[in-house]
Formats: sequence, C-alpha cells, structure tokens
Amino acid sequence: MIASTVVWLLLVLILPFSGVVTAAFSEGTASMVNALTSREATHAFTITGIVTVIVVLFNGIVGTMLAFELARGKRQTKRLSAVLHAIVDLPFSVSPVIAGLMILLIFGPSTMLGTFFGHIGVKIVFALPGMVLATIFVTFPLMVREIAPVLTAIGTTAEEAAATLGAGPVRTFWTVTWPMIRWAVGYGLVLTMARSVGEFGAVLVVSGNIMNQTQTATTLIYQHAVNNEMVAANSIAFVLGMFSACVLLVLEWMKQRKEGKKDAHRSAAVGKAIWIVSSR
Repeated sequence: MIASTVVWLLLVLILPFSGVVTAAFSEGTASMVNALTSREATHAFTITGIVTVIVVLFNGIVGTMLAFELARGKRQTKRLSAVLHAIVDLPFSVSPVIAGLMILLIFGPSTMLGTFFGHIGVKIVFALPGMVLATIFVTFPLMVREIAPVLTAIGTTAEEAAATLGAGPVRTFWTVTWPMIRWAVGYGLVLTMARSVGEFGAVLVVSGNIMNQTQTATTLIYQHAVNNEMVAANSIAFVLGMFSACVLLVLEWMKQRKEGKKDAHRSAAVGKAIWIVSSR
C-alpha cells in the first residue's frame, strides 16, 4: 500500500511538476527570466500580492473572531449554531466558479448594487474589490476551522482561573489564550495565503482577466497557455510551484512545533494565570 501511494504521488504530482520545470527552462534561463520580468508578469505578481495581503489580514481578524464565537459563544438553540457552522463550511461545497458568478450577479454593472457603487465611483466587478471578495469567500473557512477546534480542545479552565484571580479579558487573552492558539492562528494564516495565491476559478470570473489591469499570476498562466506561450506559462507556474513547496515546509514545521509544545503551553497558561494575581 505504501508503494502504491508513492507511485500515485509520482504520477499525479512529481512527474507533472517535473514537466513544468523542464518546459520552463526549455529555451534557456534567459527566456525564463524574460517571461518572469515582463510587464504582464510583474503586474500579475503585484496584483496577486495585493489580493493575498488584504485577504490574509481580513480572514486573520474576522476568522479568529468568528472562531471564538463558534467555540465560546452562547447559543440559544442548537439550530442557530448548526446554521453558522453550515455557513462557514459553504465555500468548501461551492465551486469557486459559482462563487465568482454569485459576486458577478450581485455586484455586476447592470445590477442594483453595481449601479449604486458605480454612481459613487467604486467599481466592484472587473476590478480589485471583486477579486478580493471572491478570494475571501473561497478562503474564509480556513482560519475558522483551524482555530475553533483548538479552542474547543483547550477548554476554558485556564481562562476562568485567570478571570477568577482578577485578570481582565484583554490580559487573559494575551497571557493565557494566545499562547495556546498562536500555532493554530499561524497555520490558518499560512493556509489562507497559499490558497489566495493559487485561486483561479472565482478570480477569473470576477476579474474579466484584463491584461495589465486585473490579471493575477494564475489567470496569466491561463492566458499564456491559451496563446500557446508555454515557456512563459510554465515559468510562472514554476514560481508558484516553488512557493507552494515552501508553504508545505512551513506548515510541516509549524505542525511539529504545535504538537511538541501543546502540553507545555497548557501548563504555562495556568502558571501565568496564577502569576498575574500574585504580581498585582
């Protein structure tokens, strides 16, 4: 079974990526560098970076808050909690293309909201805001699903102890809660960043794939492939592939650190809660 798994990974992952690397360097390093430093490529990388930063910041804040609400908030009925969980998981079950189409139908130029924002000079669809909205929708569950289980697992004992001993909510969070969830937060941020960089379907629909205006790295790969410019397409794909490999290494490192220090953080949190009052 292990041998079969290795062969399968070889066929679906290693061999295709090897083909991308070979094609990227097929006409020499100079051609690859020219493809990566062209005006279209630099603009696409810039747009990808801007979208990724905005999405990571938004999901990092809102996703963490929602994870706390799902794990620690008081629900009047189980049905409400189930609805919230279903809404969070919705992007997992909806195709990114459909997500982009929904944004297009809501904020398109001929819609009521699209017309309203157009009158005040804000363009949503076929512009950066629509690309950000589409990427946020696709990546939103990643932060919540990394943090909420950790909050549920650690419980509220340490936080209640700190509150009982006189610590305020802010001090309790930074000295007790944060050390126990910081690896989960980092893990979610890295996953969000990787997913944002690689998003294609939703962004393609809402951006219009306008060259030097709304193209990201992934949609530029698509454009080069359609135009049969395979060296340029594979060069950009090679960069994104190396970025993905680095992300995997970071995630594995974070996972090992999180597993190795989980128990230590729990014990340290209780000790800090006691120290808070003893130092007052």
